[in-house]
Amino acid sequence: MSGTEPGANAATTVIGCACGRTRLEASGAPILVSECLCDSCNAAAARLAALPGARDIRTSYGATPCAEYRKDRIRVVSGAERLAEFRLSADAGTRRVVATCCNTPVFLELKGAHWLSVYLHLWPQATRPKAQMRTMTGDLADTSQLPNDIPNLKSQSLSFYAKLLGAWIAMGLRNPKIEVKEKLDA
Repeated sequence: MSGTEPGANAATTVIGCACGRTRLEASGAPILVSECLCDSCNAAAARLAALPGARDIRTSYGATPCAEYRKDRIRVVSGAERLAEFRLSADAGTRRVVATCCNTPVFLELKGAHWLSVYLHLWPQATRPKAQMRTMTGDLADTSQLPNDIPNLKSQSLSFYAKLLGAWIAMGLRNPKIEVKEKLDA
């Protein structure tokens, strides 16, 4: 279930998992919208896609599309009790959060980050934010299959980090905690 709720602020969008039981409210525009091609995102997406009822969130060329949002602009409006964290290894700093009601990946959080990378498949195709750049193409053995519609960057760019820093300053250098009590083994 996704879309702007009736009577809600036009800058607030409600998005959700495949079955609609877990929903998030995203306020305002994302910091940026990107597609990641790093080995970690690829491995995690493959493992999560193997969960019962899950689908692969990667593009046809293996990118993981996300909208990077300030943590203070994302709110779980239903289904918080269904969220579980998944880590590629016990000591991994990055966690992916999944709605266990239908095994839908919801967002990625880097350790110490003030933003969440919210997976774009949560939006309906018609209202899905458009990616502005692809990052981490340096992890690919062959980049010839990548579209040339947006910049294909070998790693994150200075503008990528500048946008994240600007958002953190706007947040008063705070880093809100996102509580997820359950753990998921995939």
